[in-house]
Amino acid sequence: MPREHIHFVTGRLAEPLLRRVLEELAPRAGFEYTIDVLKISVAALLSTEWVAPRVSVPPGAARVVLPGYCSGDLVLVRAAAGVDVVRGPKDLRRLPEWFGGGETAAPSAYGEYDIEILAEINHANRLDRETLLSQAADLRESGADVIDVGCTPGEPWSAVGDAIRALRDAGHRIAIDSFDPQEVAAAVRSGAELVLSVNATNRQAAADWGVEVVAVPDVPADLAGLDATVQLLDAQRVPYRVDPILEPIGFGFAASLQRYFEVRRRWPHVEMLMGIGNLTELTDVDSAGVNVLLLAICQELGIRSVLTTQVINWARGSVRECDLARRLVHYAVEERALPKHVEPRLVMLRDPRVLRYGTAALEAMAEQIKDYNFRLFAEDGQLHALAGGQLFSDDDPFALFARMVAASPKPLTADHAFYLGYELSKAVTALTLGKDYRQDQALDWGLLTRPEKPHRQRPHDGQGAREDAGGEETPP
Repeated sequence: MPREHIHFVTGRLAEPLLRRVLEELAPRAGFEYTIDVLKISVAALLSTEWVAPRVSVPPGAARVVLPGYCSGDLVLVRAAAGVDVVRGPKDLRRLPEWFGGGETAAPSAYGEYDIEILAEINHANRLDRETLLSQAADLRESGADVIDVGCTPGEPWSAVGDAIRALRDAGHRIAIDSFDPQEVAAAVRSGAELVLSVNATNRQAAADWGVEVVAVPDVPADLAGLDATVQLLDAQRVPYRVDPILEPIGFGFAASLQRYFEVRRRWPHVEMLMGIGNLTELTDVDSAGVNVLLLAICQELGIRSVLTTQVINWARGSVRECDLARRLVHYAVEERALPKHVEPRLVMLRDPRVLRYGTAALEAMAEQIKDYNFRLFAEDGQLHALAGGQLFSDDDPFALFARMVAASPKPLTADHAFYLGYELSKAVTALTLGKDYRQDQALDWGLLTRPEKPHRQRPHDGQGAREDAGGEETPP
C-alpha cells in the first residue's frame, strides 16, 4: 500500500531541525513528507489567517501538519489546502511521541474512578457564612464529592444546623465531622448524610441519626474497640464505613497501614475510608506523590473513600491531586497497566523528559539569525542567547545579559530588558529543576501551570502581513 504523504509547515529557523527529525521518523512511522518553509523565522508566531494564503500543498498530500503554536481556526487552512489540517506538537522534537498517539493523549480507557473524595473544611464553626460557602464551592470545583464540615472540640456550635442547611441549599453533599452527639443531631436534621466519626464515646447515639457513619478505633493502635463498635452498628442496622486511622510517620505509620490490610481481611466486604491528611499535612514533602501512593493503596484494597484537607501550603492542591490520582490508579489497577506517561498533570516539579538541541544545532541556528531579537535557550547547565549571527552562552544570567547588552547595536528599551530578564529567570528555574524551557511559554507545572500571554510577537500594525527588506514577512 502507498504510504501517507504528510506536508509539514514551518519557519526558517526550525527547518534544519525539522528535516533531521523527519529523516529519522518518517521511515520508522511509515509516511512520506514534504516541508513548506514560509517566509518567517519563528514558527511560533504563525496564525492560520496568515498561513492560509501562503501554504502550498503538493499533489498527493493527505494532510498538513502546522506547528503546535500556530493560532487561529484550522478551517481557514483546510479551505486553502483542500486536505485535512492538524496542529502538531508545540515542540517539534516531540514529533516521534506525537506520531505514537498524540503529545499528551491519554489511553481510551482513562478517566474512570470509583473512589469518593471527602474534602474537609477545618474549624468551620469559626468561618462566616460567605467564607464557608466559598470554600465549599472551591473544593467541589477541585473534585470533592462530599464537603466534610469540621467542628472544633470544646467549642459547641449552636449554628451548625443553619450552616449545613446553607451548604445543602448550595447543592453540596455534606458530612459532619464531630464526636458531639448534639452537633451531629442538628447537622443530620439539616441534611448531613455522613457522620465522622463514631467509637465508644458516641456510638449509642448512631441509631438515632438515621444516616451512615464512619467507625473508628477507640485507640488507633488497638482494633478491639473497633470490633465492638462494628458489632453494635450491625446489630442496630446502622450503615457504616470503617477507618482504622492512618498515623503520621514516626507515630506508627507502617503499623497503621497494616491495620487497613487487617480490617480488609476481617471484613472483606465492608466499606472503608482512609483519612490521608495525617500524612499529607504532617510531612515535609509536596503532597502530590503522597496522595498518589495512598490512593493506590486504597484502590488495591477496595477502600472507596478518602478524607483529605488542604490547609498547609505544601498540600494546598490535595483535592485536585486526589481527583487526578484516583483516575490514574483506577486505570492502572483495572487495565493492569503501569501508571506511567498517562497523567502528566501530576508531574509538577520536574518534567518527564528534558529535550535538547545540542551545541551544533544552536550554532547553526545562530548563523541564520541576523537581527538582534534574542532567542533564548536553556540546556546542558547553560543559558544560551542567539542574535546577530552569534551564540552567547553562560551559566550566570547576569553575565549573559551583560554580553547581550554589549552586543546589541542599540540600547535595550526598559520593557525589552524586563522581558529578557523575566525569560532568563524562567530559564534558570528550568535548569535548576530539570524542566524544558521554551521562550515566551509558561514552564510546565502540571496541574499548577498558569498559561502565559506571549510577549514576543510584534503588535498589530493594522496593515496585515508585510515583507521586510530581508525577504521575511511579519504576520499581523
